[in-house]
Amino acid sequence: MYHTHCTMARFSVAAAALALCTTAGAAPLNVTVKVENLAPTNSISFAPLHFGFNNGSFDAFDNGAVATAPIISVAEGGSGSAWQPAFAAADPTATRGTIGGLLQPGESRSSSFLVDPLLNPFFTFAAMVVPSNDFFIGNDSPNRFRLFDAAGHLLIASIGQKARDLWDAGSELFDPAAAAFVGNNDLRTPQNGVVRFDFAELAGFNGLTTGAGYVFNSALTADSDVYRISFAVVPEPETAVLIAAGLFAVAGVSRRRRGQSSASALAPA
Repeated sequence: MYHTHCTMARFSVAAAALALCTTAGAAPLNVTVKVENLAPTNSISFAPLHFGFNNGSFDAFDNGAVATAPIISVAEGGSGSAWQPAFAAADPTATRGTIGGLLQPGESRSSSFLVDPLLNPFFTFAAMVVPSNDFFIGNDSPNRFRLFDAAGHLLIASIGQKARDLWDAGSELFDPAAAAFVGNNDLRTPQNGVVRFDFAELAGFNGLTTGAGYVFNSALTADSDVYRISFAVVPEPETAVLIAAGLFAVAGVSRRRRGQSSASALAPA
């Protein structure tokens, strides 16, 4: 009888704690986003990362198509001055933001954001690669990275980018004198090309002194890791307290039941 009552008590409290966890998972989540530059020393740096947790409706660019103003505003200078408004117009409920200033090789940045995982399960991002005239990282398909499932659980811990994932917007001619980070970024010559993968052109900047003072050396191969975006869900303080209370309750019931069992065993027949 003791074993049955104890098991049922533990189950009830554990179920309550699980219900709290499930409820918390369906509510807005505090998500920490960390970005890391994994490129070789003295290789490429990155402008601030523009991103949004969203419903998958914002498509900033397409492989093989002419670049439009939103992605050009990222690829040519890194500001995202047209990318952010376009994102907001396409998906008004998205949680958008930026992380970091200049991110040099070996550096990282992180920040936290409140996200509704059911409303905004997808993640879209873009950042300029420097030095370059119009290189960037980003996801072509708006549905490429689904972070949360239908229950609000995190599906992807990180997104990695290799050198072969670098994009050329095709909007500005290659010219070291006009390239961001090694030249005058205001001197631009339209290219009228299309968006395509390219990292080999970056070797054309080898030997030039960057705005950060180091002499650039691409040193990239197709499989070189260059960037990582990591995600971690941080429980809200109230949720953590409730979960902890549930676990303490389970432990308390177990101790009381053990005490009652010991007393019964010592009582005279």
